[in-house]
Amino acid sequence: MTDTVVPTPLPEARPAEPRHGVGDRRTRFDALGRVRGTLRYTGDEGAVPGTAFAGVHRSTAPHARILSIDTTAASGMDGVVGVVTGADLAAVLGDRMVTGPAFADQPCLAVDKVRFVGEAVAVVLATDLATARAAADEIAVEYAELPPVYDIDDALRGEAFVHDELRPSSVFADLAHLRGVRDTNVCYEYRQVLGDTAAEHAAATTTVSATTWTPPTQHVSIELPSTTAWVDSGRLEMLTTTQTPSYVRQTVATMLDLPLSRVRITTRPLGGSFGTKMYDRLEPLAAALAWTTGRRVRIDATREEAFLLTTRHGAQVIGTISADSGGELVAVSSDVRYDTGAFADVGPRITAKSGLVAPGPYRIRSVDVRSRCLYTNKVSAGPFRGFGVPQVTFSHETLIDELARALGEDPYRFRRRHLLREGDVATVGTRMHSADFVSCLDGVTAAIGWDEETPPGDGRWVHGKGVAVGFKAVLTPTVANATLNLNQDGSATLLISTVDMGQGSDTIMAQIAGEVLSLDSRRIHVVRADTDATPYDTITAGSRSTYHTGNAVRLVAEAMRDKLIGFAAELWDVPAGVLVLDADGVAHADDDRRISLPELVHARFGAAGATVTTAENFTSRWVPYDHDTGRTEKATEHWFAGAAAVRIAVDTWTGRIRTPHLAVAGDVGRAINPTLVEQQLTGAALMGLGHALFDELVHDHGQLTNATLLDYQLPSFADVPERLTPIIVESAHRDGPFGAKGVGETGILPIAPAYSAAVRDACGVRITTLPLTPERVVEHLEDRS
Repeated sequence: MTDTVVPTPLPEARPAEPRHGVGDRRTRFDALGRVRGTLRYTGDEGAVPGTAFAGVHRSTAPHARILSIDTTAASGMDGVVGVVTGADLAAVLGDRMVTGPAFADQPCLAVDKVRFVGEAVAVVLATDLATARAAADEIAVEYAELPPVYDIDDALRGEAFVHDELRPSSVFADLAHLRGVRDTNVCYEYRQVLGDTAAEHAAATTTVSATTWTPPTQHVSIELPSTTAWVDSGRLEMLTTTQTPSYVRQTVATMLDLPLSRVRITTRPLGGSFGTKMYDRLEPLAAALAWTTGRRVRIDATREEAFLLTTRHGAQVIGTISADSGGELVAVSSDVRYDTGAFADVGPRITAKSGLVAPGPYRIRSVDVRSRCLYTNKVSAGPFRGFGVPQVTFSHETLIDELARALGEDPYRFRRRHLLREGDVATVGTRMHSADFVSCLDGVTAAIGWDEETPPGDGRWVHGKGVAVGFKAVLTPTVANATLNLNQDGSATLLISTVDMGQGSDTIMAQIAGEVLSLDSRRIHVVRADTDATPYDTITAGSRSTYHTGNAVRLVAEAMRDKLIGFAAELWDVPAGVLVLDADGVAHADDDRRISLPELVHARFGAAGATVTTAENFTSRWVPYDHDTGRTEKATEHWFAGAAAVRIAVDTWTGRIRTPHLAVAGDVGRAINPTLVEQQLTGAALMGLGHALFDELVHDHGQLTNATLLDYQLPSFADVPERLTPIIVESAHRDGPFGAKGVGETGILPIAPAYSAAVRDACGVRITTLPLTPERVVEHLEDRS
């Protein structure tokens, strides 16, 4: 018989103190709704009776004159209420129907000619979606084909031109000098020049060159684009899946020649985007149809149509790097060529923002970068997570890796020796701050055991490791505004136009405000973007929101704190400087006087349910690039620094790549919410894995051949790393909200080059074309043999 052990009673558990925000691992406020499917997205909104559904007829030619459009059969179908062509819209709207953030080159519907296979030519409006789509198929268009510009080489030869002339829009004033330029497919060029690269290359001891290619890819967000537009009392209103409500409002108002007060854009939480729901997508067409027909119009894109709305830029980079006898980096040359497709979209900005970091995050004596944005007769390319930087990262990390090997040095330690440090001046001319590349690099290499022995091969499977560094500038300059209402019950309502698309921005903005106000962030409600209520915000993109909107939120919360302390100071007739705001309200620092926020607001206004309001703005600044050198003392408000290291196994029989361990690190300045930061790093790494191993849009004479999820390859759960380690690095930014910066793109930048380096380590072959498909791996192994 054993003795019975009676456990000592534990002290009674006390409820945890609520955390205000910054540093708290708080779950996203909408997590349960997203997982359970109870969160309502734009497409979940039921159609109002009388809604006209749109079916779009799309072009079958990559470049052609429109000779005629026969809508007879479509118009005669039961349920069809109208058919609209580009000529119909042009008759009412004129040139205003042609929109675009960089150039006015994107018509709502094609007029006179088409510029890619899949361009919208005509729209059927019907009482139900099935009828609209069926009728759209009955439209017959006669074309006279024009010489196509299929790829980058065609674009540079200049034997045919996608557009007759360049027409800069009013959005980016620095493009105005390009107005009227003709006979070119180059819609933008950025140059960066430092020192004499030709002389440095010539005098160098070791030189490595590589031509890399990253193909166009699709965003494949789970939620498909959806837009509904209607006219109410002379106002154009819209519910849409957009990351850029303020931009859409301005575009639609300009197109319809309306004051901003007569345009309202509303959103719902987005089911992912990654750039696919920015700028001019479905919104201009929906607005034009609603305004010109007077009907409530709804456009829902199919998955196949989503492939035709936007892509990531395909990019070729011809690069060379040189070192002297001591292994110091003396020269980097990069010729960057972005395929922007039929419409520029924001390609010129991508061309410059990626061109400025094309040399990489290293101390380099001289650089020569030429970065060009090229029109082709393909689906338009636009923003994608990373904003064009993953394409140049693949180049500069391929070059630095090969140079290290050529010099007989360890690729990790070689990078570490040359990385930019705090206070160094990047090749673009801007001083580095809060960009801890070294800690990121050290973190990921330590995580995968870089110095541990690589497993030996067994005759079929071989093993390797790779590492890479990512370097990006935040979108600058931009504007963010915030309005805060403190309710009489001590809760708050925060109004911002940042769109939560799964990144958790609503949650962290509440945490920032809560930290300032000593208020549990769960008592702060963030209002969804609605241009009638929420203030202007440039864009939800480029990982700018934590820094820019976060600063606006910090400022508006500080203004609220000061206002509340001012109320108490007047109430007690004491100086504001002796009062503090804490979790229990306003207190006097020198005696026992204290008043709760509900009591203070009621004492001020004498009414239950009263609110106190503050509003603030945060605007970042930059110094424009020098015209001749592309350099500037301030290219960006802050830098993103990240790194990835990976251990892989390669099946030499099939070319299949397996990932035992992937580690990814990002310097976030300060983690407002460590859980969300880790999720962002992990999600970005998995998307990067897709780009490294799977994602690729394939064109055949201008026709997309894999624009369905039956043919477009994406990683599945079976392809994710066996172990994935996210690492948070915190090098506080002096101007960030509590030192914070963004993180949404950081993790994607170094993934593909890290995998490419690991394949090089395992197989002895350098593959410079993405993705690293089994077929491509086997082909290179056979060539080596």
